[in-house]
Amino acid sequence: MPVSDAVLTQILAQLEAMQVSQQAMQAKLDTLTQPTNTTPLEPTTPTKATPASPESKSVPIPTSPTPVRVALASLTDKEREKLLYPGRVNLTTYPDQHGIVPQPLQWGAADPSVRGPVVCSRLPSSIKQRNALGAHAGSYSIYRALSIAMGALDPTHKPDYTKTEPPVDIPFNPSWADPTKIVSFDPWGHLVPQVFRKEMEEGGLDVRPSIAVTKAHLKMSELDEAARKGDVVVDGNIVLKSRPLMNPDGTKNEEAWPGVEVNVSKAAVDPVWYLPGVAERFGISEALLRRALFEDTGGMYPELITRPDIKVFLPPIGGCTIYIFGNPAFMSDESKELTLRVHDECNGSDVFGSDICTCKPYLTYAIEECIRGAQAGGVGVVAYFRKEGRALGEVTKYLVYNLRKRGGDSADKYFKSTEMIAGVKDMRFQALMPDVLHWLGIRKVDRMVSMSDMKYDAIVRSGIPILRRYDIPEIDAKIAAGYFSSGKQVTEADLVKTVGRTWEETDH
Repeated sequence: MPVSDAVLTQILAQLEAMQVSQQAMQAKLDTLTQPTNTTPLEPTTPTKATPASPESKSVPIPTSPTPVRVALASLTDKEREKLLYPGRVNLTTYPDQHGIVPQPLQWGAADPSVRGPVVCSRLPSSIKQRNALGAHAGSYSIYRALSIAMGALDPTHKPDYTKTEPPVDIPFNPSWADPTKIVSFDPWGHLVPQVFRKEMEEGGLDVRPSIAVTKAHLKMSELDEAARKGDVVVDGNIVLKSRPLMNPDGTKNEEAWPGVEVNVSKAAVDPVWYLPGVAERFGISEALLRRALFEDTGGMYPELITRPDIKVFLPPIGGCTIYIFGNPAFMSDESKELTLRVHDECNGSDVFGSDICTCKPYLTYAIEECIRGAQAGGVGVVAYFRKEGRALGEVTKYLVYNLRKRGGDSADKYFKSTEMIAGVKDMRFQALMPDVLHWLGIRKVDRMVSMSDMKYDAIVRSGIPILRRYDIPEIDAKIAAGYFSSGKQVTEADLVKTVGRTWEETDH
């Protein structure tokens, strides 16, 4: 008699519960048999804030005025390891392990005191109260670990956030209190030192910002040329004329065109995933998401499996940078026209001007459109995501370049070449991308400078209407693959005829 899916699901859930229970029992047994004070998970005194200094007979703990990092750097590797990590290696923890009391966290709460801070630190003052897995700073967390190992950074260093508050207001809006609208980062991340001051100062928790907001001037040669030709207007507010160039003798050169600078507000956003929300966004179970993140990162985070009670994960991936042209308050004002470009990183083109792709011209054009929109009384936004090579990475990207050049670089093979190497033509999966628009308070997009249906669909599906899309001169392969075009139609015959240059033709 066949067993129904419901029965199999129930049996699997019971087996998983038994496994977690067995792991918890083992953890309790370890607690009873191990010596005291061998791990920060088992301190003997209930301190509230300051990390306890590890005891060591052979390695003296620095007590002189010499900075800790200098003292650490002077030790041998063995001494430093014993001082930094005096106990046994803790590969994982379990929900009902002795002393584990995660800081309460209610994702989507409108009040930050109810929502609670994101705590992922393994410092003694915070490790028992962690409510998040992973580490701050995304992929840069690896460099922090290396710096600690080398003795260059004191692991107990407490950042001083005095005078680091945002110079631009990104205020609370209803999307912050909707657990379905923002699941890929912490909407309170730029206000951490202000809204979680009590938890940091009185509770001693190591809570860190995951968003920083600032102001700056953009300086791009393409904008200099656009302003020189009159395509971008110097208005003294958004677009400023740069300072005069200097002659070799130190005097000002009043004749040479100095170019322009553009006033922008900008925000750097690190990823903070609310796992139930991320799983729902991609249409998979939270259990499958956790298993995949564990298995396919080389088992990097075992607690994804052993700590189902912790729902927040800081993944080691790149984040997003937001550039705002014009008054940031206009982003949430539906009476103002908003111009948007969502751009995925292309280092070769965006930074170094490689002409094998068209990313930089699109980005430059979008910036010009954002400037024009802001000067007309609206606001412009560029969201720049770190998803190099369609999130396949630069190594895969360059391998594809080689294949295209050697295999006939025709448009009909554009995406096929990528699939032959990577197994998929695109891994950017834009489902999480609209989160940042909701964080900014954007309720509609008047002009979207993009032809990507994947981006368009994700934004509209999230509840933000797009009134107009741009017809950017796009390569035939992308139009044939489904990119938006208001007029041009591309056939298979057209794709075969569209051929890129060989290496020899690019040699100068």
